[in-house]
Formats: sequence, structure tokens, C-alpha cells
Amino acid sequence: MSARLHRVLHGLLTLAIALAGLVALPTPSRAATPVCALACDTLDPSKAQRETFPVPQVDLNGRLLKLHVSDPDSMAWGSIDNGVSGDAVWLDRSWDRGATWEGLLGKASIPGTWTGTRTLMYNLTDPVGHRRGWIRACADAAGVTCTGWVYPKVCDGSLCDGADPATAAGDDRPVPATTLFGRTISLHVDQKNGMAWGVIESGGTGDEIWLDRSWDTGATWPEGSSLGRTSVAPGKTSTRTAMFATRDPRGLMFGGAVRACGREASHQEGSCTAWVRPAPSRARAAADALMASYHPYEGWWRSSWWNSAVAVTSLIDFAQRTGRHDYDWVIARTFEQNRGTFAPGERSSDAVEGHFISRAIDDAAWWGVAWLAAYDHTHERRYLDEAVTIAAYVHQYWDTGSCGGGVWWDRERTYKNAVTNGLYLWLTTSLHRRISGDTLWGGRAATAATWYLGSGLINGSGLVNDGLTGDCRNNSQTVWSYNQGLAIGAFTQLWRSTGNTKYLDTARRLADAATSSAALTRDGVLTESCDTGGSSCDDNQKQFKGVFMRHFADLADATGSAGYRAYIKKQADSIWATDRDPLNRLGQRWAGTGPNQVDWRTQASALGALTAADGL
Repeated sequence: MSARLHRVLHGLLTLAIALAGLVALPTPSRAATPVCALACDTLDPSKAQRETFPVPQVDLNGRLLKLHVSDPDSMAWGSIDNGVSGDAVWLDRSWDRGATWEGLLGKASIPGTWTGTRTLMYNLTDPVGHRRGWIRACADAAGVTCTGWVYPKVCDGSLCDGADPATAAGDDRPVPATTLFGRTISLHVDQKNGMAWGVIESGGTGDEIWLDRSWDTGATWPEGSSLGRTSVAPGKTSTRTAMFATRDPRGLMFGGAVRACGREASHQEGSCTAWVRPAPSRARAAADALMASYHPYEGWWRSSWWNSAVAVTSLIDFAQRTGRHDYDWVIARTFEQNRGTFAPGERSSDAVEGHFISRAIDDAAWWGVAWLAAYDHTHERRYLDEAVTIAAYVHQYWDTGSCGGGVWWDRERTYKNAVTNGLYLWLTTSLHRRISGDTLWGGRAATAATWYLGSGLINGSGLVNDGLTGDCRNNSQTVWSYNQGLAIGAFTQLWRSTGNTKYLDTARRLADAATSSAALTRDGVLTESCDTGGSSCDDNQKQFKGVFMRHFADLADATGSAGYRAYIKKQADSIWATDRDPLNRLGQRWAGTGPNQVDWRTQASALGALTAADGL
């Protein structure tokens, strides 16, 4: 068969399939790398959660060209109607504000006797790649034309790109100005609203000022280059840009960085300030920066399974204490994308068997904590039900045949440790408090509390060691802050549910030991043993202190203790003053010493401390 005949027959077959299925099949897109955000490129429009038309339709020789957008999906598609066979429609997508674009995305031609067709859906945004896109619909019908680009401005609440700096709620200059040929170029920030603008002063006619905006901490800025570029007018010595946003909730982009740049009229070179992320509040700044590492399509922070449970719990606590709902979609997304099964290596080194369960008993329990927090914040029953399922799984490993009780750390029953039993104690009493008329979980909590107090996990100094030896004695291993915190939180919850002061006294004893012992606190700052000297903390240890602060704050709320509140404030103040860079990235060492480590795990941990302080 000749190549030409093969192409003709293939085309006829494609057309026949399209007509039989009453669907016009789009051709593959050209030169486009598929993007996945909440869904992947080429999703069928029939699955769109909503349909809006944010830009005007276009009449092309009697044909109607439309751009359709589903904001909940952050996706768009194009359609052409009133056409004839051979008319075509496609999408263009640009990552640099329309300077260049991926063309012919989802190109579809009207077949046979049909009068219209549509493309598949494509993403408006690429949060994983830290790129904000523009999309338009285009058509070829005895001529070529396109709609306008959709969402050329970033909007955060009621404020959008291009707002007048005169309307700013404040004028902060978070980084030093830069100078160029005697000109002063400064970055100004409305911290409350996360807006920024640039100013050039001591200049002359034709001097320029603009902003750059980056969604990946200043590594790239194709969409945000030369925002608001403005020239000094004749007879003037200064000018400023309009204001621009640093958060794009519609595009799932948070924690954008900005810098001010300028150029003297007679020279080509320019000069820029340092990059900055605004800080509407300390906790919100930390939450926004944490989101830069979230993977929306997969619904977690990549590479750490239980750590992701703790990270989403920190985000939920922030939302709960501040009354914000910016990240409610993250809670739902994390739940929906991860409650299924995963092979070893996909989420954890172990297989995840559904309902967040794996062979590591404590890993499952951390997810139970997260879904109880989600239930408290959203009141959605599915989160409570999931926590019950997880807690029931953990309870299967309560074993009175060894050490008189306690939960095993792993399915192989090799170790009874503080973290798993602290989690079990917290989960059981927390479920009892949330399930009306419960006796089952309350009884288990009481049994677990009695066992914990008699187990030897708490040493003579009121500190919780890592676990028990094979013959059921305290193993004298490292005192970690999260073990101490889980016990504080569990006994505080027990006091809330029973009113028994024995439990509150225990929580106080554990808290006082933590704040006074050099094992956990140095110079008033919570300090892990791996925070000292030239040591470094592993990926698990990076999140321990945030867990402690969550439960310590619960005790502070329960008691109203001025001393506990002062301790919380001390942690937040130290983090903000010594452990933060201009991009609001927060490290492992809250006292600001080095060598320091900074990643999303340390960010989530510090967020716990800042949330606790902001909630005082």
C-alpha cells in the first residue's frame, strides 16, 4: 500500500469513527508538553465542573468562536459553531504573557455534515512547574482569528494587578533599595494584601521602573517580567509602577516573589532589588511558602508520606485558627488523591493499601490525626469516618501479650515506642470527644492512658524517651520533641474528655520538663538534639518540633498559662527574627544557628509554631 493511500484510508477511518460516535476527534497538539494541575491536559470537556465564558466570543465569517473556562478545574477549551466541514478550532497557551505560545493545542476540525466541534481541555496553570499561563481559542474558517487571552491579570480577592498604590493598606520596604547612576530603585509592599510596586527616585526623563514576578523564588519569571513598566515623565525625577499581586488563588499559585528593577534612560543595563515574598501575617507567609512545594495533581508534598500528613495538618491548623479557607481545596485534594492504593515506592517505601494504611503503624496514625483536624475545620463526615477506619487499624496492634499492652510500631511487631503509642492515645481520646454517645473509643483511651503512665516511657525527669526495650524497660534513647508533644496533647485531650485532673497534671509535668530541660530547650528555644553543633536532622526529624508546638499550644489553651504562652511567643519570635529569609523560607534551627537546613518539612514545622503564636 502506498503511503498516500494509507493516509487517505486512515483519514476516512478517523472520520467514520468520529461520525459513528457523534464526536469530532481533535488531532494531537503540537510542541506542547502535557501539563497536570488538578487534571492533565486533554481532559474531555464533558467532565468540566463548570462552564463560563470570561472573554467575548468572536464572529469569523459567520462562525462563532468561543473560549470556555472551568475555574474549579483551572482548565479551558475552545469551540466553533455555525461552521462547515473542515473549519478548525484550537487553543493557544502562553507562559510569557502572550509573547510566545504553544499553538494548535487540541486542534479539531468539523467533520462531515456537522456544524461545530470543540477541543479537549487544557490547563490554565502549571503550579508544579511554577508557571502561570494565558489561554485563548483560535479558529481557521476561511480566515484565522483568536479570542482574547483569558485572565491576563492576577487577582487575589478584591485586588488585581494594576491597582493604584494610593489604595495600599501600608507601605513597607522589606529589602534595601538598589542604586544605578545616582537613581534609587526601591521595592514597596502592602504586606496586609500581598501587593507590591516599584519606585525610582532621583532620576530624570525617560528613566524606567518595573516589577519582576516569579513563582519559583526568583529562579525564572517568564510570565512576570517587566510588569507595570513606567517611564519618568518630562520635568519629573521619580515615578512608580502600579501594584501587582503575589498570590494567584485561581491559578493555584501562592507565595509569588517580586523585585523592583529600573533603568537609567541613556544606558541599557538595569539594576534590581532582592526578591521578596510579602508577609500578610507570619503564619500566612509560612503557609504560602509551604504551598510552593505542594504537588496539586498528586495531592501531597513529594517524597515523604507521613511527613505529608503532618504538613497538611499544619496547614489545617493554620486555617482553623485563623478562620481562613484559602487552602480548603488542598485538604480535599490530599484526601481524594491519596486514599487509594499505591505500590511500594510510589508514596512510601512500603505499599499503601488504601485508607492511608501501610505496614508502618505510626505512618497510618499520622494520617488519622490529619483527618480529625480536617473534620474539625470542615465538619465533613468523610474525614471523621476515615479517622475511625485508621484508628481501628492501629488498634489491631494493641497487644497485651507484650509489656502488658501498648501498640506495636510496625506490622512485624518489633518495637513498642513512644510515637506510636502517643498517637494511639491521642486518636482514641479525640475520637471519643467527637463521636456522640461513644463508649468504645473512650474505654480504649482510658486503658491506653493507664498503660502509658505505667509503661516506663516517661523517665524520672518527666521526659519521654524513644521506646521500650525487649524486656519492657525504658530504652534511654533520644528524647525527641514530637514524642514529648504527643504525650502532652494526648493527656490534655484526656482531661478535656474526662475532667480528671490527673491527666492535666501529667500534661503540665511533661510540658514543664520540656521547657526547662536542655534536652529540648536551650536559651528558651525549642532545640532538637540534631540541631546542635555540626549535626543535621534527617527528613523525619525536621518535622518533630512542629508536632510539639501543636500539642503544647493545646495545653496553653486549656490552662491559660502565661508561661506557656510566653514560650510559644518566644519560638515564633525567634523563628521570624533569626530563621527566615526574604522569601519567608524557614529552617530547621529556630535559634538561627548553622549549619541550617531548609525545605518544605522545616517549613511545615515552623508553620506549626507561627500558627500557635498567631492564635494566642
